[in-house]
Amino acid sequence: MPGSNCAAADKVKPAASPAADKPAEIAGNISYHAQYSPHFSPLAFGPEEAFYATAESVRDHLIERWNDTYVHFHKTDPKQTYYLSMEYLQGRALTNAVGNLGITGAYAEAVKKFGYELEALVGQEKDAALGNGGLGRLASCFLDSMATLNLPAWGYGLRYRYGLFKQRITKEGQEEIAEDWLDKFSPWEIPRHDVVFPVRFFGHVEILPDGSRKWVGGEVLKALAYDVPIPGYKTKNAISLRLWEAKATAEDFNLFQFNDGQYESSAQLHARAEQICAVLYPGDATEEGKLLRLKQQFFLCSASLQDMIARFKERKADRVSGKWSEFPSKVAVQLNDTHPTLAIPELMRLLMDEEGLGWDEAWDITYRTVSYTNHTVLPEALEKWSQIVMRKLLPRHMEIIEEIDKRFREMVISKHKEMEGKIDSMKVLDGSNPQKPVVRMANLCVVSSHTVNGVAELHSNILKQELFADYVSIWPNKFQNKTNGITPRRWLKFCNPELSEIITKWIKTDQWTSDLDLLTGLRKFADDEKLHAEWAAAKLACKKRLAKHVLDATGVTIDPTSLFDIQIKRIHEYKRQLLNILGAVYRYKKLKEMSAEEKQKVTPRTVMIGGKAFATYTNAKRIVKLVNDVGAVVNNDPEVNKYLKVVFIPNYNVSVAEVLIPGSELSQHISTAGMEASGTSNMKFSLNGCVIIGTLDGANVEIREEVGEDNFFLFGAKADQVAGLRKDRENGLVRCVNLNSLLFFIQFIFFHVDGLLLTYFLQYKQFKPDPRFEEAKQLIRSGAFGSYNYEPLLDSLEGNSGFGRGDYFLVGYDFPGYIDAQDRVDAAYKDKKKWIKMSILNTAGSGKFSSDRTIAQYAKEIWDIKPSPVA
Repeated sequence: MPGSNCAAADKVKPAASPAADKPAEIAGNISYHAQYSPHFSPLAFGPEEAFYATAESVRDHLIERWNDTYVHFHKTDPKQTYYLSMEYLQGRALTNAVGNLGITGAYAEAVKKFGYELEALVGQEKDAALGNGGLGRLASCFLDSMATLNLPAWGYGLRYRYGLFKQRITKEGQEEIAEDWLDKFSPWEIPRHDVVFPVRFFGHVEILPDGSRKWVGGEVLKALAYDVPIPGYKTKNAISLRLWEAKATAEDFNLFQFNDGQYESSAQLHARAEQICAVLYPGDATEEGKLLRLKQQFFLCSASLQDMIARFKERKADRVSGKWSEFPSKVAVQLNDTHPTLAIPELMRLLMDEEGLGWDEAWDITYRTVSYTNHTVLPEALEKWSQIVMRKLLPRHMEIIEEIDKRFREMVISKHKEMEGKIDSMKVLDGSNPQKPVVRMANLCVVSSHTVNGVAELHSNILKQELFADYVSIWPNKFQNKTNGITPRRWLKFCNPELSEIITKWIKTDQWTSDLDLLTGLRKFADDEKLHAEWAAAKLACKKRLAKHVLDATGVTIDPTSLFDIQIKRIHEYKRQLLNILGAVYRYKKLKEMSAEEKQKVTPRTVMIGGKAFATYTNAKRIVKLVNDVGAVVNNDPEVNKYLKVVFIPNYNVSVAEVLIPGSELSQHISTAGMEASGTSNMKFSLNGCVIIGTLDGANVEIREEVGEDNFFLFGAKADQVAGLRKDRENGLVRCVNLNSLLFFIQFIFFHVDGLLLTYFLQYKQFKPDPRFEEAKQLIRSGAFGSYNYEPLLDSLEGNSGFGRGDYFLVGYDFPGYIDAQDRVDAAYKDKKKWIKMSILNTAGSGKFSSDRTIAQYAKEIWDIKPSPVA
């Protein structure tokens, strides 16, 4: 092996040892893969080659456990959960795999024999581009917990070649380029060439002589399975994330046309197959884009359900009865948001058209099998598909959906007469606009699932009291809450080893990694000066690592002794990165106005914002541009850059988060109340000892309860106020109480009949924005941050006809409370003892937010599955 590090590599004798756990044996197995599972010419053994050989050595362990788990489930035949999600944001797998397998130290020693540090090889791995944000990261945490809890469960997704996009920041703002994670190959995935299913599109429905129906014609593609093993933590179980790739066959290649020079037309079906798994969430502004998105969703659902049915029938042969009525007692299907909704009509179709069941039996099986997790109350995220598009692409499924809707409406009329007036809002098919009739996918999920859950207490209450309130009247026991969680392995033990070691030392056990409630043991040491010193040192080490990442990624030097203030998440107006950057602009303006003596009293702060704006979301991209423009001015202003830096972190992904979150001290979770279903990054930050500034939205509510109100910087309108405040803004008004009228009301109550409405005494006055809000906007308008036209973005806060005509997300209303809360942050950070105690108590209060707890609740209360550990 001539080349870099080859001298060291040549000294390690290759020897296949798939189950090796000793450093010398592991090194031999790595050397074996370098020579006998080669992907590169044998001229070098640089970091990239070393990574792939090491990963394949680790994969040997995973395959062994995966095979044992698969055989165990086949023999014991437990009920299994199948998790359907369009996204999985896995992150790098090497650290997680060796950590969960308990062989990190052995692998670190083994790779040293080749002259490498394990951390350097980890850095060679590219994040799997299978997701975008919280939805996909949650799904990955759930798989980790399913495996750790020994649950018989599997994930299903799509194998996107180019992901969503890789974000590049230029002077023009965000630029989107294709992800290159599969340009070489992924060492973790295992193609299953024996697991292939046909998936049909278009065509028509034939009525057979016996009255049954059959979907025929159109185009048929093949779904090929790729398995990614998911190891449990300190267990022998390893489950699978099964990813589907779309393929056409050799028969679909027209050799005659190709030889005739018609190269493109000769391989049309091959090209259409490649489109299905090319990118996550292709643009849907065109008819073609809508068709492609719907194709993706159906492709996932059809392939996955055919796989489930094949496994059920495979195991059914070994059972005594083998009746289809047993299907729900062996299979649980969880829909992660509305993207996999087509699993409902597809399961009905497979049971009726392929297996010969009648409607009633197929419906009973489907209803008892499927459950649905809602992740949003945003209207644009509650999918509505054109009935015309649906009928064109999936004619048989449209028939089934029409029948589901018809029977639901008949049921309401016959059994719930009092709800008849609500049918129009509850029905699945919405034809209120005859030009654009749609299928309401969320309604289809609620009508067809045995259980519907939200993902935080506040969110679940909004679902029951507002979004799905009418359904609750019919099915009061259908709705549940399952507050989201995160895996403490990846999000503390592996990404923050400094803090993890301190926690283990002080609570005298490392069992917190799989029993996060043990973190409460830190509370009794919250005032201990020795713990404070160790905690501060660990945090500083993480901040220095983060500062290096920022320098490498952006060229900006930041001060690790400043307050690290971070907001990283998908860029969206409701998440209010705009509020954050307006606050930074106001801070900059005040610093410019201060004397040198006044500046000395300021708490130095580094504001970091990261996240991707969807390619067609113009205002979100304007926000990214604004953050970068503000940073370019602030960071190069010698009068203030010792006291304030503003940095946009490019191409935010899991691996970046694993550096940012441990180094954070303040994290912003400032969405408009009632709009964030849960959030999970807020949990990751708190777990790592970061203090949150935020609104009472999503899981913030529960985090604040767990960590203590004094350890959370709260501001903003509450969820039940938002609708009224929006109405007031539309009317150019702000609500206030007239004290004289209130006093009269109290006197009146004592001497007169009750029943008067307090709101009668509410007075209204013209809305007046906080002067600080106006100052920040005016500074942007002045051109202080460049010549880019930010008027459309700022207009979204005002409207075309004055205040109260826009600002749907209440940035203006919450701005003064936000600035006041930031002042409290500045004051608290100056008291180092107080701040470190707040940090400790955030970690100590994070036990509830383990995905192990969440998944245990799903397993018991929705799926009815039990642990099935491999012996």
